[in-house]
Amino acid sequence: MIRIVIAEDQRLLLGALGSLLDLEDDMEVVGKAKDGQEALDLIHQHQPDICIMDIEMPVKSGLDVAEEIKNHDCKVIILTTFARAGYFERARNANVSGYLLKDSPSEELANSIRVIMGGRKIYAPELVDIAFNKQENPLSEREEQVIQLIAEGKNTKEIASQLYLTTGTVRNYVSVILDKLDVSNRIEAISRFREKGWFK
Repeated sequence: MIRIVIAEDQRLLLGALGSLLDLEDDMEVVGKAKDGQEALDLIHQHQPDICIMDIEMPVKSGLDVAEEIKNHDCKVIILTTFARAGYFERARNANVSGYLLKDSPSEELANSIRVIMGGRKIYAPELVDIAFNKQENPLSEREEQVIQLIAEGKNTKEIASQLYLTTGTVRNYVSVILDKLDVSNRIEAISRFREKGWFK
């Protein structure tokens, strides 16, 4: 019997996934979590064979959990609506066994679980395309330091002080960053940089 934990913050989908997988003769859903921390607790409590996780959940994301249990026996399948290069890159680095999109047919999920239990990895074809067409990070090392500090909530003055620069130089860096990322403000810059998987 394949023991499964499901983590999904949309209650309706959580219930539906649980019911579907419980119908399979060789599968048993031993826990359902509505956020990443709960998923982590259930994994330690039940020691399942597989954990199926959404990415964007409260408290901890599915990728945070995958990174924390990277060396655990429990295999991770990411099930998400997001076919983003950055997410896929993080998932691969966390050694997840599967990365599937939510619009896949339900029987495909059960089959994927069996294949993964047999020792193989399964990635949605769309993601493989994205991974091969991955863009390179256009920012210099110094610009990366600046965007990292912006993401931490630092203002121009704080960034200047931390990097031993003048506020004018920091403003120049910020405008170059916005230009290179083709965005109009700092929030969009952080979002674009994160989406591309360029934060280290």
